[in-house]
Amino acid sequence: MTTPIRRLAGLVPGWAKAVSAVVLVLAVLFAGLAMSVLPGLKDLFGTETHDRSGPALLESVQDISRYDAASGNFQVVVDLEKDAKYLPDALRGTRTLYVGAGTVDAYVDLGKVGADDVTVDEDRTSATLRLPHAALGEPALDPDRSYAVSKQRGLLDRIGDLFSDNPNSEQAVQKLAARHIGDAAKESALTERAEANTTDMLKGLLHSLGFTEVKVDYGAAS
Repeated sequence: MTTPIRRLAGLVPGWAKAVSAVVLVLAVLFAGLAMSVLPGLKDLFGTETHDRSGPALLESVQDISRYDAASGNFQVVVDLEKDAKYLPDALRGTRTLYVGAGTVDAYVDLGKVGADDVTVDEDRTSATLRLPHAALGEPALDPDRSYAVSKQRGLLDRIGDLFSDNPNSEQAVQKLAARHIGDAAKESALTERAEANTTDMLKGLLHSLGFTEVKVDYGAAS
């Protein structure tokens, strides 16, 4: 023997329906207060971050004989778009707007200077030095000043990110930003500034040692 669903619904007391409605309203109000009026309550149910990384291991040591004489700060806005053939952007494709900020150092490698590149007169009052031209180091992005402004993804890309180990990867735009920063450093006067600063440093050092005339040339050191 079965009882119709409508008949079962009619068996629920009126006071139970009223209580359920009141509980539902209170739950909605509490959620609204927690999100707006009392934002601190979100911390009670927030996530915690635990760093369980192992200690960093020293893999190698390299002696550095270069003199970092200048450093340039650069910023670039990267607009990277990837499309799929024969598919609309709404279905497959990504477009990322990324602000990359970083530095490039200019240095003079003093380790390449040999004995034949330094000439001193008999009175030790005049010295001539021949140094290699200044070079540029690798661009270094600053993670505190670099960020993604927006990222648009197609439906298939968003679904794929759900099963990806690193759905928010920005490696492609970071590499592109570093390349643009490196190109900008090559077009700047950073190496000339480094050579001028190196010359001033060496002249000040040798003058303090008693040399009255110091000449610094840049070219192919031996």
